[in-house]
Amino acid sequence: MGFFDHLMRDVRSVIDRDGGGQNEIPPLDGALSPNDRLDACLPIGEPLPGVDDVVADRDGAVYASAGRRVFKLSGQGFATRALVAEFGGDAGGLALHPDGRLLVCVAGRGLAALDPANPAPRWCEAAGGRAFAGLTSVVAAPDGRIFAVEGSVGRSPDQWRSDLMEKRRNGRLVGISPSFDAAEVLLDGLAYPYGVAIAADGNSLWFTESWAHRVSALPLDRNGAAVPEVKVGNMAGYPARLHGDGHGGFLLAMFARRTHLIEFVLKEDDFREEMIATMNPDYWIAPALAGGADCLEPMQIGSVKALGIQKPWAPPRSYGLVVHLDGEGEATDSLHSRAGGRFHGVTAACATPQGVVIAAKGTGRLLLDPGGLR
Repeated sequence: MGFFDHLMRDVRSVIDRDGGGQNEIPPLDGALSPNDRLDACLPIGEPLPGVDDVVADRDGAVYASAGRRVFKLSGQGFATRALVAEFGGDAGGLALHPDGRLLVCVAGRGLAALDPANPAPRWCEAAGGRAFAGLTSVVAAPDGRIFAVEGSVGRSPDQWRSDLMEKRRNGRLVGISPSFDAAEVLLDGLAYPYGVAIAADGNSLWFTESWAHRVSALPLDRNGAAVPEVKVGNMAGYPARLHGDGHGGFLLAMFARRTHLIEFVLKEDDFREEMIATMNPDYWIAPALAGGADCLEPMQIGSVKALGIQKPWAPPRSYGLVVHLDGEGEATDSLHSRAGGRFHGVTAACATPQGVVIAAKGTGRLLLDPGGLR
């Protein structure tokens, strides 16, 4: 890179402070004010390493994906745990179809439909001539149509950190017929779409974009979709999955907080490219689902620890956050596990008659919040 290129980069950093659309990181205040409520949630059973998504059944049971397996949890406090299926790749996003089938996103393969009457799953493995490598979330509309998002074409979900640091934007939203006979790409060029949900009125499809820090809604018509509308922009963290709360709103999981250090590194291309080429990804200056145990981890600026204890107000490398959104996308309540907390890397939350069930992937725990979010 020549002198002129360096000069223009510095000029752009002063004139265009939002880096082409990214605004300054907003503070956590109002309904998003930090608290310790996520740490006060009740762990459900033994740890489930790799727990990723949770979805509630009509009978009050919960399906959970963890590693290559899917479990069904039922009973008081979800104490009963039964294996439903095991796959050749990691199981991720889950949804229940109106006809009773369980839909499962499987890394490296595609979308599986499990019919209770037929043990052999049916597969949807490609759309638009490109095979599915990393479907992250799926949802079924009341009329039977299926929608799924792929975070990054050609890349598995466990490579999300590389996707962010390489600043890729090639995620896509696809529509799949109920019979799995056809799949079409509805939107592409998305900044790592992670979650997807149907609005309570059935008229719009909501989806998250982690690297754009936003939630958008796509009006649905009889033939597919229209132009998306940003409902929540410039979020303080990286949004993951969202599930309906049963009352017209959504439960949104955020798997990490944004920090000024990470935002700075994303703008410094020379440093970022050398970091990617020469360092173990576990030690990159990047978000993490869990952290604090390894002395080689990058420090998120000073005053992180005192007497060996992680300060809750320190700039976090990992964080736990669940946000309740109303039907218009306004945040009304939130659960936090701060920098020094126990349950980080939240990737999903769903509402049940017993309370909100939360998947803290960073610590491999399912949690229950009996009080729920408002």
